[in-house]
Amino acid sequence: MLTDVDLPAPGLLWTRWAALSAAMTGIHRGELWSVDERGARRDDPDTGWTRFALLDGRRAVLYGTHLEHHAATSADPATDPLTGAPDWLPWADLTALAEGDRLGFVIWHENGRWSRVRYQHRSGDGSAELLTPLLTEEQTTAALRTLGAPADRPGLREIAAGLLHAAVRGEVDANRLAALLGDTADIVAALAAADRGGITPGTRPPRIQPGQRPPMRRIRRLSQGEHDRLVWAAMHESAELRRPAPPDTDELATLVRWLQERAPGGDGRCSLLVYADATSFSSQSGAHPPGDRAGEERYAAFRRLTELVRALRRAESDPRYGRWLFLRVETTATKYQVERCYDSWPAWWHDDGVSGPWRTNLQEEVEGRHTRWRPSWAPLLDPEVAYRPAS
Repeated sequence: MLTDVDLPAPGLLWTRWAALSAAMTGIHRGELWSVDERGARRDDPDTGWTRFALLDGRRAVLYGTHLEHHAATSADPATDPLTGAPDWLPWADLTALAEGDRLGFVIWHENGRWSRVRYQHRSGDGSAELLTPLLTEEQTTAALRTLGAPADRPGLREIAAGLLHAAVRGEVDANRLAALLGDTADIVAALAAADRGGITPGTRPPRIQPGQRPPMRRIRRLSQGEHDRLVWAAMHESAELRRPAPPDTDELATLVRWLQERAPGGDGRCSLLVYADATSFSSQSGAHPPGDRAGEERYAAFRRLTELVRALRRAESDPRYGRWLFLRVETTATKYQVERCYDSWPAWWHDDGVSGPWRTNLQEEVEGRHTRWRPSWAPLLDPEVAYRPAS
């Protein structure tokens, strides 16, 4: 199922992109907006990237990834941005990106309109945010104006608008670029960028050849969140493998004593609920969570607790059985109880359906055990579980 996308016509989008690229190249910022023989590019390490290519007078393609909006990996359910896409797209480039989870959206222009796959979720794909300076003539003029020097020069908006109009007519020259960018700009580099963009006299924009749809390709069927929840659900259903309990250690005695001293009621009753792996650590409140002390530095107790739990986890590790993932300790003034979970998600650890153990961390943990002591859900950690072949 496809849907229309409200974007400027390819020719307008191209001239705005090329004009912005030329101006930014002139002030040594051409890596953000650029043009080469394969089309136009935007690369922003803080936001994402996008590519725009023309094929002929009526066909064009726009694709990329916004770092916070990814239709294939972040959205629930996962959406394949290439389902139903036309045969003429640059499939060799797009397939490689999609298989590497680096393709967040694909939008194509044909028969007078922009189209994309219809998402099964309401959130956007970030394409409009990546293209914000190009969506209207006013926005592109404003973006060009911010590049002018000096910034407070009278008439700068009119100069920026004049450069954009010249780009539409294919009449950008060194004088127009210098009028906007000022004496310190690299006008030679800016003009070369304008030439590549086909907005100077006697030049034309680069075009790519139509591609060919592959007979088979690898498609993600589970988003990252869906894959996580598949693993977490299996952890809930898993039983603990029978293994010997770790011996008592000084590290356990130190942790118990610390909890008794931190009892919120001063009676030795304290509860500890934690998750830990090689790189992450989190805790949840039990019936009697450890209390802070007056005048204590903020987070000091949590840092000390982290140190004590990690020390205990190291002391209780075994090259065959592995290391526990969840730990529950309940103390009184004179006694304590310990529960360790190596293979399952315990009932006492709240599951909000959103946050939980990272699959890569779990993979590291289970691969550090003898195969006999790997839980039943270990095969679900394989990244290939999230994919299916399709034509």
